[in-house]
Amino acid sequence: MTKHQYNLGVIGNCSYLAYIDKQASIKWLCWPRFDSSFVFGSLLDNEKGGEFSIQPEGEFTTEQFYFENTNVLCTEFTTPQGRFRVLDCAPRFNQYERTFRPLMLVRKIEILEGAPSIKIVCNPRTDYGQGGSAHVVGSNHITFTGYDTPMRLTTNASLSYIQEQTSFILNKSLYLVLTYGEPLEAPLKTTAEDFINKTIRYWQDWIKSTYIPDIYQAQVIRSALVLKLHQYEDTGGIIASGTTSLPEHDGSQRTWDYRYCWFRDSYYTLKAFNEIGHFDELEKYFEFIENILMRNQERISPLYTIKGEEPPEEIHLPLAGYLDNQPVRIGNKAFEQIQNDVYGQILVGLLPLFTDKRLTLNKRSSFRPLIVRLLDWIEKTMDEPDAGLWEFRNVKQVHTYTLLFHWAGSEAACKLARILKDEELFEKADRLRKQAAIQLEMCYDTERKVYSQAMGVTHLDASTLKMITMNYLDPTSEKAKLHLRELESLLKTEQGLFYRYLHPDDFGKPHATFLVCAFWYVDALACVGRVDDARKTLDTILSFSNHLGIFSEDVGLDGSQWGNYPQTYSHVGLINAVFRIAKKMDLPGYLN
Repeated sequence: MTKHQYNLGVIGNCSYLAYIDKQASIKWLCWPRFDSSFVFGSLLDNEKGGEFSIQPEGEFTTEQFYFENTNVLCTEFTTPQGRFRVLDCAPRFNQYERTFRPLMLVRKIEILEGAPSIKIVCNPRTDYGQGGSAHVVGSNHITFTGYDTPMRLTTNASLSYIQEQTSFILNKSLYLVLTYGEPLEAPLKTTAEDFINKTIRYWQDWIKSTYIPDIYQAQVIRSALVLKLHQYEDTGGIIASGTTSLPEHDGSQRTWDYRYCWFRDSYYTLKAFNEIGHFDELEKYFEFIENILMRNQERISPLYTIKGEEPPEEIHLPLAGYLDNQPVRIGNKAFEQIQNDVYGQILVGLLPLFTDKRLTLNKRSSFRPLIVRLLDWIEKTMDEPDAGLWEFRNVKQVHTYTLLFHWAGSEAACKLARILKDEELFEKADRLRKQAAIQLEMCYDTERKVYSQAMGVTHLDASTLKMITMNYLDPTSEKAKLHLRELESLLKTEQGLFYRYLHPDDFGKPHATFLVCAFWYVDALACVGRVDDARKTLDTILSFSNHLGIFSEDVGLDGSQWGNYPQTYSHVGLINAVFRIAKKMDLPGYLN
């Protein structure tokens, strides 16, 4: 049986994302924002999703790859009549002391050999596939109306062939520039070539400024590029994924809209940016977080839009769904949940802004009121049951993971108080740290030598792996090693993958493993000194990427990819795990 894979490349420029399959079809593209309606969405509905495809007549084979160390994608076609390639680029480069990142998709069709016959189809949609668009043909462009602002396809290909979806002989390089809003008002060929070349150089220069260990370099580089794509540069927010409603496994009904920013991911994401040395992105992301904290006085929700606002109400769309999986959702009801780990997550994420000497943040002292407010929230929610990081919809518990971040956040606040030389702040943080530790020990199963998922339950949970990697448990202690072994015995698969948990939840018993838990496991193995096991497990996990080295959210026992894709959480987990292994191996510095 063939493993299910997301055979999709992803391009973007920190204003939008586009998903392109191995036949050079745009399967998913939302404009003007990550969380806007799709203009191409056949990923969720072949009939209502529209189409932007470039394909030869008859039989063909393809090969897809990124230009080295970039987010510029190439799909090469081989046919009996000849060879050609499609190059897809979301322009991004520095210009006039700013970053140029327009709502523009540049597609170049380059003849390589022979005279293949191809067909170009461009049929965008509106309102999540509920409406089409009128096509107005100009001299060298087609304008698509029906949107908030017009879209335009500028090209040197025959407009008649595109409009009539007729095949034609490819005998020269063609350019297709699709814009939303501001159209291309410049020479087509020279501008497209210039934008492509500058974008390639931009990404390669960005990678040259990235810190990486001298192990797993290719995987860290691709993960860094994926992570960067998911930051909406205008505000600094980072989304969990660019897709919605891709199921956790076939028929699961676990179909969520992940095009939002989760606070539960903030610590791990900030840590990953710090590890790879990209401080502009780190500071931009924290500015996004800071703006939300300053606007919300009562409590913090688990997730926000890329503008820092409440997501739209969760609704179901009349679309076929990915592989007919229902429901298709937009919005995310988890916004209404209580997830109290967010306060500690932010405090721990804040710490490097004070302690890393490479950062020169001028307003550190102004963060004191913010630290106090976060500690106040920890104090108010110390005993409060919540939905937990897995967002149970009908269960509330005092989760071990939440208590862990109460402890870790208070621990970070103690360090921040020392830096600020604030004795009153230190005393408050120290008191809460000790209180959280007492609560955590109430989650310990003395017979099985393991921490359970929550206070008063016996279920185990992979999130408690973080008790080792966050140094609540001394990684060298017998208690840490026994805790890890008990989690291994129940939640680990033969491949080294990890279930979040195995007990039934709101939607029944989980069938797929959650990929970031496997990277947490690798991290924990390295922490306790089992570095060889960590590397062997990581080598196996890396095989669960697709042909481009991109990871999904969930992995089935047969190695199939499921869940929203790419999952930034998975790539952040990979980065942090590799850096942990490198440090434990005492490698001679990082390559810069």
